[in-house]
Amino acid sequence: MEQSRECYIKAKQETEAQPTSNKWGWVETSIWTERMLTALENGVKGGRWFSLIDKVYSAKTLEAAWKQVKANGGAAGIDKITVERFESRAAEYLMEIERGLKENRYQPQPVRRVYIPKENGKMRPLGIPSVKDRIVETALKYVLEPIFEHEFLEVSHGFRPSRGCKDALRDVDKGIKTGEVWVVDADLKSYFDSIPHDSLIERIEEKVSDGRVLSVIKGYMKQEIFEETKQWTPERGTPQGAVLSPLLANIYLHGLDKTITQKGHKMVRYADDFVIMCKTREEAERAMETVREWVKSNGLELSAEKSHIGNCTIEGQGFEFLGYRFEAGQRFVRKKSFDHLKEKIRGKTFRTRGDSLQKITEDLNKTLKGWFEYFKHAHKHTFKVIDGFVRRRLRALLRKQDKRPGMGKCLRDHMQWTNAFFAEHGLFTMVEAHEAAVQSR
Repeated sequence: MEQSRECYIKAKQETEAQPTSNKWGWVETSIWTERMLTALENGVKGGRWFSLIDKVYSAKTLEAAWKQVKANGGAAGIDKITVERFESRAAEYLMEIERGLKENRYQPQPVRRVYIPKENGKMRPLGIPSVKDRIVETALKYVLEPIFEHEFLEVSHGFRPSRGCKDALRDVDKGIKTGEVWVVDADLKSYFDSIPHDSLIERIEEKVSDGRVLSVIKGYMKQEIFEETKQWTPERGTPQGAVLSPLLANIYLHGLDKTITQKGHKMVRYADDFVIMCKTREEAERAMETVREWVKSNGLELSAEKSHIGNCTIEGQGFEFLGYRFEAGQRFVRKKSFDHLKEKIRGKTFRTRGDSLQKITEDLNKTLKGWFEYFKHAHKHTFKVIDGFVRRRLRALLRKQDKRPGMGKCLRDHMQWTNAFFAEHGLFTMVEAHEAAVQSR
């Protein structure tokens, strides 16, 4: 037990060891002054924050939140007020929001639900709040996020300031290199839709005692959802697409982070996607049982078919994490990620596209460079396959422009439009980019 506590304390110390100037450089300074940050670092009386609503409805906070919402853009909510329309009357609308929050009568509007395609061909539900609600949620996030960031552990990387996928992947690499190759790959079933509201509020109340702030948060949890002719009030979950949703989701899983860390296991989590890295199968089995117990006691559910234990150095026992597949001592691109890129390439190189090769190449390069920057640590064979696929698509397109049907695979096409030909037209080549990246390490 003492050893478990030492593991947790060490993780907390790593979080708190950063200089204040670096650690809090991301906060909204109109809210989080040096005095407030000092109070946060030293700890407030009783460990809970009171009187925060005035920080939320402050004109400076709402103005900063509006600027962020404007920069993010996005579609109109159910009230049909676009970002552009809001901007034309921003001063008036912001004053309305301020008065509503100040007088404790602000009511979130219903969320408009739409569906966007997922990589596997299925559709993902997405809620679109009104611009006004996006502003209020952003203001709440500005006020609340530092309070909970001060508690979060290093094992968590998703939707947090100055952290991201690459940090999580770097931790996974470190674990594998130090022999933590037995991996618990656990998948939470419909996590964002399953979080129990009462339990989530209890976790927020551990740090926030302002009843008016809690009331606004509860209002967002209970926002009605409109989908074509249907409407309903959710009983669980946080709406996907809402500004506040990622922070709330991290607050709820912080308990899992603490539990796994206190047991002495190495965990790497990005939102609801996490792995636990162990040195032996026995340790991995104990970690999986801990996960099962925590998930069950906290009103969530594991996906049996997607959760497993394996030795990632053995072929067939690997795991997928953040777009990669770790297996047999190698890092590959996950099939879904690979297929998604190919679909994007197809969308930019359909044979009836009438643009010049120069314009098509410039369009392709934006996608290819961004994809390579993220997946440049994958197995080198990946890049040769993609380069060949891109050039084949372009040859088929050029044949069509020459009014010759075909797929661009014959020797004549390769002789007419060589690899050097595409290079002269500025086509980004992943093989060359990978070789340059390897040499610069």
